[in-house]
Amino acid sequence: MARPRKVSDEELVAACGRAIGLHGPGFTLAQVAGEAGVSVGTVAGRFGSKRNLLLAMMTMGAEGAAPLMRAAAAGLAPLDAITTTVLATTEGVADPATTSNHLGQLGVDLADPALRAGFARLRAGVREVLTELFAAAGLPGAPPPAQAARIVAAMAHGALMDWALDPAGAIADVLRADLAAVLGAWSVSRPA
Repeated sequence: MARPRKVSDEELVAACGRAIGLHGPGFTLAQVAGEAGVSVGTVAGRFGSKRNLLLAMMTMGAEGAAPLMRAAAAGLAPLDAITTTVLATTEGVADPATTSNHLGQLGVDLADPALRAGFARLRAGVREVLTELFAAAGLPGAPPPAQAARIVAAMAHGALMDWALDPAGAIADVLRADLAAVLGAWSVSRPA
């Protein structure tokens, strides 16, 4: 009979995220194991390699982004829903150094076709939810919903990168102000 697992795959993936935040793209399975409080053999036995662990992390992230955003938007007015969903994608982001390490890992991930495809699925889920929200918002000065979603998703990602390089205040406050500026401008009809 197999022994029960001490930690779930989700917990190991979360530990991987913490290890990346602390050590950047050079993180090791030993550091992931240390974050999870398990042996290296547990991590290696479960995932086989660092790349497979990153693939699992990317898959879980892609599968979880849209439901997280939809839950954040539930019951809110359209403009509040847009802001809240964008802020939900940065939950847990409080430290510029950790964010820089994650962005460094993203650079490595983009060089791997499978990891790049996983990141593309994650971003597609984000844009899908934002497209739905922009369609519901009916902002008179906004571009078509899919384009508005792409612009806001790119703006949020860029703001995160800028903030990691030059942190001024909390990222949530930065994004809230940037979103207010964009959404405010799009709330006004364009001149004919």
